[in-house]
Formats: sequence, structure tokens, C-alpha cells
Amino acid sequence: MPAARESLLDAAYAALARRPWSAVRMVDVAAAAGVSRQTLYNEFGSKDGLARALVRREADGYLAGVDRALTGHSDLRDRLTATAEWITSAARDNALVRAMLTGCWSERLPSPALSAVPSTSAVPAQRRADGPLPSPGDFVALVRDRAVTVLAGPGTPRSDTADLARSCELAVRLALSCVAAPPGEGGVADLVHSVLQGEAG
Repeated sequence: MPAARESLLDAAYAALARRPWSAVRMVDVAAAAGVSRQTLYNEFGSKDGLARALVRREADGYLAGVDRALTGHSDLRDRLTATAEWITSAARDNALVRAMLTGCWSERLPSPALSAVPSTSAVPAQRRADGPLPSPGDFVALVRDRAVTVLAGPGTPRSDTADLARSCELAVRLALSCVAAPPGEGGVADLVHSVLQGEAG
């Protein structure tokens, strides 16, 4: 029932934009998605299961955007700059992404436990949502490792890969600092280029 699942997640996300998670009612989410409340419970098990699946979906969307940014340019600095810009724009535009990246969950948002939770659901997608959710540190490592995989060519010496990993992590951490304290004129791109220039020098 993938279509119903996506409709339910869309409805939950839309409801969260209008009111705090504590005020989001399962019956309203089901009605907005055009399915029964029982279908919602069959798919997610509980409101917490819905929250975990919603957070997981937003995390997957964020990481898909990282992958697009990393492959959208040919120059290494441009790729890392595009990735840093994506990180800051995704966090600016999506409160759940911002909370995942910073660990700052406001009372308006669901705050599912990062650790895996037991599930009796037979729905495979539900089991996936019951698995551990990434912490802010996990996101740094995930993006760094994806960047290194994309940017390091075959046969890249280990020492060059270590330098690349450091540059990638610097770009990610710089982007996260811009989430907390948005930069002025020139924005993220100027900051990343300056830092990477210093790394190369």
C-alpha cells in the first residue's frame, strides 16, 4: 500500500506545518489522506510509528538531495559548495531536517527516540521505520562518506582519501554552523570556497 503510505505521510507533514505534533490527531491525518483510521494504524502501528516514519522519510529526502548536489558539478569545490548550500537550504525550509541535523527538537515537533524500537508489525516498511534513526553526528558521517565515495576516483591513494574526507567533513560542519547562525553577504558558497582554498594551500 505504498500510495496510501505516502499520502498518510504527506498528510502528517501538512498537519505538522499547521499545528504542534501533540495536537495532530490520527483521525485527521487519515481523513486528509482519504483512508480509514484503521488503515493508518495498520500501516504505522501508532502515532509514534507515524512520527518515526515521517522523520525517516524526511531524512531519506535530505540524503537524496545531498546525492544530487554531489553529482551536479564537475569541480570538487563546486560539488562541496553545492552540498553545503543544500544542507543549509534543506534545514531552513524543513523543520524536521533542521531538528535532525542539530538535535534541537522543539515542542512543536515529534521527537522519536533515535534508538530502534520493538515492533510487532508485519509491514516491512514499518520495521524500517522502527530501526535506529540517525543522530546529528551520524548525518555528518553519512554526508562525509557519501562525498568521499563520489569524489574519490578509483585508485585514489589512501593519504589523498584521508585529506578528501577531512575537506568533506569541514564543508559539512561549516554548513551546519550556517544552519545555526546564517551567514551574511556571500553566504555559504564564499565560506566553503575560503575554507577549501585554505585546505588546498
